[in-house]
Amino acid sequence: MRKTLTILALVAAMPAGTALAEEGCFVPMSEWQPRAAVVKLAQDKGWTVRRIKIDDGCYEIDARGADGASFEATVHPATLEVLKIEQEKPERTEEED
Repeated sequence: MRKTLTILALVAAMPAGTALAEEGCFVPMSEWQPRAAVVKLAQDKGWTVRRIKIDDGCYEIDARGADGASFEATVHPATLEVLKIEQEKPERTEEED
């Protein structure tokens, strides 16, 4: 019982914002920017959009930059803030192995 209470106290002491930010960007759909605004954001940044999807409550843009490099950008659906960009690693060929 004491161990359970200790664990609950530690969990309660954790910053709530940090835990939520790692899990996604959940906001009511009524606050979301339209998909066209996401496309315009990408175009303004010089990205070539291959696909836009929703993942963990965020927009996720699969795109190529001006240099041709592929990446995925995570965008907050209400503010259109770019939260994260992950570069896609090129697939290795047998010649490289």
